[in-house]
Amino acid sequence: MPYFEKGNLRLYYEDVGKGDAIIANHGLSEDGNYWSDTGVTAALSKKYRMISIDMRGHGRTVVDGEPYGYDPDTMAQDFDDLADYLGIDKFHLLTHATGGMVGARYTMRRSDRLLSSILTDTSSNTQIEIPDYREFTEEEKKARTQQAEAYEKASEEERAKMREMWIAMEKNASVEDRMNAIRQEPGPYLFKMAAHPESEKMLKIYEGFLRRQDRRAIIEFMTRFYTDPDPRIKELRQVKCPTLVLLGEFDVVFLKPSEIMTKEIPDVRHVIMPGLGHMTAIEDPKQFIAEILDFLETVEQTGKANR
Repeated sequence: MPYFEKGNLRLYYEDVGKGDAIIANHGLSEDGNYWSDTGVTAALSKKYRMISIDMRGHGRTVVDGEPYGYDPDTMAQDFDDLADYLGIDKFHLLTHATGGMVGARYTMRRSDRLLSSILTDTSSNTQIEIPDYREFTEEEKKARTQQAEAYEKASEEERAKMREMWIAMEKNASVEDRMNAIRQEPGPYLFKMAAHPESEKMLKIYEGFLRRQDRRAIIEFMTRFYTDPDPRIKELRQVKCPTLVLLGEFDVVFLKPSEIMTKEIPDVRHVIMPGLGHMTAIEDPKQFIAEILDFLETVEQTGKANR
């Protein structure tokens, strides 16, 4: 198993195929298997050098103590360092969700090194609002309101205790418990996948992600990463590489952020995949792969995001 080592970081990656390089980064509680288990790696590696990583705090990658580097700038630098290590000059960047937030940051800072950037189901800021993704019953609405009010009225000490209780519950929950909870209440990121006719097949892929995680590392990551509400409009306007912003029609969390990125990035293609939610590569891998390949072909032929 190949690792790239830098300081206290052992970054796991897989390197398949030949051609122009694609560095691929996954989302929260996932790993590089987001690309391989969905057939994306197999499809892209027929023409490209597909390099998928397990980002900091996830999967087989290890961060040995402080500083963890669970922030988009440090994690974006990991792309540069890995590319240097592998002797890659320019590359395509393919990212998803939380990994896409890192991808957006890298695209804003280092588009001069990118052949293109593919940002799927993501945003350019790391602190985002979670809108309602379904109709809630009156009882559910009341419970949600009470929870929000209790937290709002609590002192900082009481809030800290609430967070500690939640973290302890999350750390101690088994994968089976978490999967059962997802089936009962999949939340805004997984609800379309859970409602799919082949949901069990898809959830089995997601369960595989969870089984490869160090839950303590994930919790630490979550408490440190999602802190920046700024979409960085000025930096988006300075992106110089062709960019694809892709997401599912029902990815309610990232619909508005995707519109912002599409409006501000100069050379951009915006694709909304009908009927899909947040986990686009899992929910419809065939169409996802087709969209990626069409974009890459356009970039190769024209140097731009659109024909």
